Amino acid sequence: MKFNFLNLPLLLSITFLLSVSFLVIYSSSQNLAILQIIFALIGILIFFLISQINYNINPVLVKGMYILIILLLIFVMILGIETRGSIRWIPLGPVNIQPSEFAKPVIILLLSGFWALNQPGWVNILKSILILLPVLFLIFRQPDLGTTLTIGAIWAGMLFATNISFKKIAILILATLVITPLIWFSLQDYQKQRITSFITPQNDPLGVGYNLIQSTIAVGSGQFFGRGLGYGTQSRLQFLPEFRTDFIFATIAEEFGFLGSLLILSLYIFLIGYSFKVASRADYTGSLIATGVAVMLIFQVSVNIGMNIGLLPITGITLPLLSYGGSSLIATLVSLGLVASIAKVKKR
Repeated sequence: MKFNFLNLPLLLSITFLLSVSFLVIYSSSQNLAILQIIFALIGILIFFLISQINYNINPVLVKGMYILIILLLIFVMILGIETRGSIRWIPLGPVNIQPSEFAKPVIILLLSGFWALNQPGWVNILKSILILLPVLFLIFRQPDLGTTLTIGAIWAGMLFATNISFKKIAILILATLVITPLIWFSLQDYQKQRITSFITPQNDPLGVGYNLIQSTIAVGSGQFFGRGLGYGTQSRLQFLPEFRTDFIFATIAEEFGFLGSLLILSLYIFLIGYSFKVASRADYTGSLIATGVAVMLIFQVSVNIGMNIGLLPITGITLPLLSYGGSSLIATLVSLGLVASIAKVKKR
């Protein structure tokens, strides 16, 4: 394979975000930082390989990947390991694989191929929902509300990128509002408590409101310049839970301050804006893929940061490229590799 295009804008942004992630993780656990570096190297290699291939992947291969994801999700339900009440991981020696993370780029490819061949009429909209239902059901059962919502957002974003009419959009929004109460009753008790507790976390400061309170304290205590790397009291004294994964933004805000947080947010805005720019210049299939990746980033970044600063309920969504975890990191780099592949074609 001849490497004829290097996407520097994406590569530099990815490298900077990964560097911050390594620093924060290394300052608390050298072993986890080494693992994260290994995951990053694997992910960057895959990023390079995907950026060099044609993004119009054979539909049969995409369907095969989709079936593989479903099989892995079923395998998780049978033999997966339980962590904090959820069964999401398949143990493979020293590491655990989370198939639901890899479902995101596969769903983006599957939907792009579907909408490239079908008009957004009501029958095809229903078909697209039915395509996703097995994956959504299996992920929701783990339970993993965050990833379920992320895939739902990808579906909605890619549908809006088709030639769908405003009338259909309005009807779909209305239908979502109608079925929301049904979704509420299907949630686990702890999930309902997470959603309601963000409004008044002080009512149970040592229970369901604890995570949110500690996160907002960490963000606020960083002030403008931060306490310095390794000197964040909320995270280092372990008042802040999951400070390497779900709440890594709060850790960054405490140690690097408003200035560091603003820089991180600026990089995400660049990645999202770049993906939309690539979408605007690509063919129809490439535009759908790049839009799906951009929507995925928007949803994950906004929800994760929103829950870190107390604006949104805690849903367990990781922060792309920053949170510790190999599956999330590699899946994000796969998705960005698709964007680089689309940009390469326009570059030529």
